[in-house]
Amino acid sequence: MTKYLIIGNGVAGTTAAEHIRKQDKQGAITMVTDEALPFYNRMKLSDYVAGEVQDQKLLMKQEEWYKGQKIELKLKTSVQKGNPAEKSVVTADNQKIAYDRLLIATGSRSFIPPIKGSDKKGVFALRSIQDARDIIAWAKGIREVVLIGGGLLGLEAGNALRKLGKKVMVVEFFPRLLPRQLDVDGAKRLEAIMGEMGFSFRLGAKTQEIVGNGKIKSVLLEGGETLPAEMVIVSAGVRPNLDLAKVFNLDHDKGIKVDERMQTSQEGIFAAGDVTEFKGMPYGIWTAAVEQGQNAGINMAGGEALYKGTVMANTLKVVGIDLASAGNIDAEHKLESKVVSDDRAYKKIVIENNQIVGCIMLGETTGFNKVTKMMADKKDVSQVKDKILTN
Repeated sequence: MTKYLIIGNGVAGTTAAEHIRKQDKQGAITMVTDEALPFYNRMKLSDYVAGEVQDQKLLMKQEEWYKGQKIELKLKTSVQKGNPAEKSVVTADNQKIAYDRLLIATGSRSFIPPIKGSDKKGVFALRSIQDARDIIAWAKGIREVVLIGGGLLGLEAGNALRKLGKKVMVVEFFPRLLPRQLDVDGAKRLEAIMGEMGFSFRLGAKTQEIVGNGKIKSVLLEGGETLPAEMVIVSAGVRPNLDLAKVFNLDHDKGIKVDERMQTSQEGIFAAGDVTEFKGMPYGIWTAAVEQGQNAGINMAGGEALYKGTVMANTLKVVGIDLASAGNIDAEHKLESKVVSDDRAYKKIVIENNQIVGCIMLGETTGFNKVTKMMADKKDVSQVKDKILTN
């Protein structure tokens, strides 16, 4: 009987477990996570902060599911040591777990830039359920919040705190919001909507210091402006969690390097999700984690599945507004584009060599899947490009 060990119970690890079980009905599957909850939806953590969902509603798999799949789930358990030659790991509480095939799916962690004062009490990043609980507790006695970073998770966290009656100031180094998902015109549209909601902004601004003696008092920007702050949320992106790459001596750069079978540089050790790097690319998006988890699970159980990469596309809500973006959004206007803009929505496709290479839809996302399929199929759109966004 094959022994499978999965470290990490996010979307990549859970998807892998499902596909191992489909291929191998008898194998022993053990999942280890340092989280206190079974697989939960990180994208809903801001709703949790706002008080709109409870713990149980965050869960994407109940404990009964693990029992039904014959998966042994070990919560609050972190792996400290690994022995690839012996095929075993040792946990922080000194359990030794043997495996035949190992999957590392430990995801990513929040990146906190080296800002002076970022270690003060009252500075948070939102990545886990524990982060959310800490933010809720601190928010009870304060009003002024500064959000460093105009990225997606940060804006969602800021919106949750706005719903709790806080004043939220967004400080973004780029001259526009959501620089990875929106071009200048789309970002202006979003900024106007958020301004009406009560957000304030300092764009093209860099934080010099988080000021306070024991308690946060303000945020000092380069250039000298001081912003009042009793709480700071840092949303400066994430980085793959590479602790286990070092433990197992795996090839890594931005992430753990994997091949088309999701195998690492060590025989019998696979990796999937935000922790990985495929052909120099760390994806860091949900759809890639699902596809990589599926491929890893099939291959670990003796099947054959090859990963070819994932189209960089996201469909989500930001501050309650539908947003979808994919590929090259051409913020510098170097390529041909078609734009449709009205009171309800801002839509744009980017065209190169008669093929769609990028897309933005803000406010209304109907037709996004059709566009991303055209992108994936490299369809020649020269005859229909004027009609794609209006059909």
